[in-house]
Amino acid sequence: MEFELPASSTLEIPPIDYRADLNDEQFAAVTAEPGPLLILAGAGSGKTRTLTYRVAYLLSKGVPPQEILLLTFTNKAAKEMLGRVEELTGVESRRFWGGTFHSIGHRLLRLHGESINMPPNFTILDASEAETILKQSVESIEAGFFKNKTHPKPGPLSAVISMARNTMTNIERAVLDYFPQHQDFIDQIDRFAAAYDARKKEQKVVDYDDLLVHWLKLIESTPEVAAYYQNRFKHTLVDEYQDTNILQAKIVDAMCPSHQIMAVGDDAQCIYSWRGANFENIITFQDRHPNTRILRIETNYRSSPEILNLANAVIKNRAAGHGFDKELRAFRPSCQAPYVVQAMDTREQAHFVITRIRGLLDEGRTAKEIAILYRAHYQALDIQMELSRAGIPYQITSGVRFFEQAHIKDLVAHLRLVFNPNDATAFARIATLLPKIGEKSAQKLYSLTVDTARQNEMDFIDALGADAVVKKVPAPAKADWESLALTLRDMKQVNESGTPDEVVQMGIDGWYSQYLQGAYANYVNRMDDLKSLVGFAARFSEMQELIAQITLLNSEVSDRQIEDSDDAIRLTTVHQAKGLEYDIVFLLGLAEGLFPIRRAIEEGDTEEERRLFYVAVTRAREELYLAFPKMNTKGGPSMFLSPSRFLQELPNELYEPIRIRRSYGW
Repeated sequence: MEFELPASSTLEIPPIDYRADLNDEQFAAVTAEPGPLLILAGAGSGKTRTLTYRVAYLLSKGVPPQEILLLTFTNKAAKEMLGRVEELTGVESRRFWGGTFHSIGHRLLRLHGESINMPPNFTILDASEAETILKQSVESIEAGFFKNKTHPKPGPLSAVISMARNTMTNIERAVLDYFPQHQDFIDQIDRFAAAYDARKKEQKVVDYDDLLVHWLKLIESTPEVAAYYQNRFKHTLVDEYQDTNILQAKIVDAMCPSHQIMAVGDDAQCIYSWRGANFENIITFQDRHPNTRILRIETNYRSSPEILNLANAVIKNRAAGHGFDKELRAFRPSCQAPYVVQAMDTREQAHFVITRIRGLLDEGRTAKEIAILYRAHYQALDIQMELSRAGIPYQITSGVRFFEQAHIKDLVAHLRLVFNPNDATAFARIATLLPKIGEKSAQKLYSLTVDTARQNEMDFIDALGADAVVKKVPAPAKADWESLALTLRDMKQVNESGTPDEVVQMGIDGWYSQYLQGAYANYVNRMDDLKSLVGFAARFSEMQELIAQITLLNSEVSDRQIEDSDDAIRLTTVHQAKGLEYDIVFLLGLAEGLFPIRRAIEEGDTEEERRLFYVAVTRAREELYLAFPKMNTKGGPSMFLSPSRFLQELPNELYEPIRIRRSYGW
C-alpha cells in the first residue's frame, strides 16, 4: 500500500521503475505505508537494496532528505547506501543524516551538548588514549594495582566498563556475565570507572561509548531538543537491527516516539551477544512499537535450493520463542546437496579439505571463491599447516596466523627456554612481560642468572630462583618472578622424564595463565588456543622435534599466507564471515563441544550457536562441506566426539554423507 505525502519538496527525482527493479517482497517493504515497520530480511535476500530503494522512494514521494535518518553499524555501509541513493535520485549524500550510531551521536552532541553540560570544545579519545586516562585513574586510587601482572590491565578494564555502559547494567553484572575471570575485582572496577568518568570531565574529553551514553541523556533530559529531532526526522531507518545493544535500542526508541521507524534485520543472524548485542531488541520490537507491521524478504539470491533447504531446517529446529518464523526460497538453480564429512581427527579433516581444494582448483575454480570457516581460531591450526605444506596460498581474514599470536609465542618461548637455556631471546620475551622489566633489564638479569648458575654449578633454570638473582629483580616484579621461576623449574623437571604435551600442560597451568587472565579481555578464547597446543605437542616424542616443527611451520605459513590476493583460499571464523559469500564453503569442527562450543552447552544456552551455524551455512553459493572429527586431540587424552547436535537434527535427505576411509600419518 502506497502513502501520500505533501509535494513540498523541490527535488526533481528521475523516474524509477520500482516494480521492475525489485521482487514482490522488496517492493512491499520499499513502498510500505510509514509507521513502525520491522523488515525481516533473510540471508542473501537483498537487504541493502531494499534500504537503498526505500530512501529513494521516500524522496520520490516528496520527503526532504533532511527528514530522513539512516543508522548503520559501519561508515562503509552508510556510504555505500547513500552513494547508491545519489546514483538513483541525484540527491547528494551530504544532504542526509546518515552514518553509524557513534557518528550521528557525535554530530548531535556538537550541536546540543552544552544543554547537558558538555563543553563545546570537547575532544574524542581514541582507544589508546582512553586506556591511558583509565590507567591514570586507576593509579590515582590504587597506585600499585598494575604492578601485579595478574590484575586486569587497562585494556580488559576498559572492556568491562564499556560492556556495562552498552548493556546499561552495573559493573558487577557485566563482570559476572561477560568477564567472570575478573569477579574478584568488581568493587575496585566500580571505583575505577567513577574515577575514569571524573577525569574525562576534568579534561573535557569523551570516549567512544560517551557518544552514545550522552546522546541518550540528551534526548531523555532535554525535552526541547528531543521534540525538535523527533519532529524533524519523519523517517528513521536502522540497518542490521539485530546487532543493536540495549543502549542503541533505547536511543532509537527515544528518537522515534511517533513510531515512524523501519528496522531492518534478521533475528536468525544475531550472533554478537559477546560484544553486547541483545537478541531481545528485535524479538520485542513490536512490544515497544505498537501496531508494528512485519514484512518478510525471503527470496535468497545467493545459495542453491539444496543449501537453503538445509539452512531452513537449522532454523526450524530452534527452541520455541527463539525467533520469527521464516523460510528462505532460492532464486538460483538446483545444485548438489551439501556434504557431511566424517573424519577421524582434525588432521584427517584437514587432509580431506586439501584434497578437495586441489580437485576444485584443477576443475578451474578460483581460489578466492573458496572459504574455510571455523568456530574458533585454534580450530584452524591443522588446516593452516596443511595448506602451507601443500603450497596453496591463503588469506586469513579473522586475525593473525596461529603461531604468530602473542600468547602462543609467549608459551613457545617458555618451551624454548626450558629446552635451551642459552636462548636469550626466549628469556627476554618472557621476562619483559613482568612489571618494570624492559629489554635492558632483561639482558642484565639473564647475564646475572648465567653467572650465578656457573658460580654455583647450578642449572640455569634453577638459578632463576636463587637469592642472588631474585634480589636484583625490580620490587614490583618479584612475586611474578618467583612464580615464573617455579613454573619453568616444574616444566624442566617434566621435560626430563615426561612428554612434550605434559610440558606444555605444565606451562599452561603455571604462572602464564595468571598473567594471561589480567592481560586480555578475551582470556577464555586465548586459553582455548593454548590448550590446543597440548594436542599438537602430543604428536611429538621429543621436545626438540616439537620446537623445530613450530619454528619451521611458522616460517612455512609466513611464506604461504599472504596479505591480499585474488588467488588465495579464505580462512575465517564464522563471526568474521558474516556478510560475506563464497562459491564453495568448508565448515570445520562440527562436533559437540567444538560447535556448539562447550561453554554454551554447559550454560544450557546453545541458540546463539545455532544462529552462528545458520550464518555459516548461508555463506555458501554452490557447494557446502560440513566436516567433523570423531576424535578430540586438542588437549589431554584423546576422546571420542559426537557429531554436532545441529548435524544430528538434520533430516538425512538434506545432505550426502562422506566417510573418509584412509588413515593419514603426520
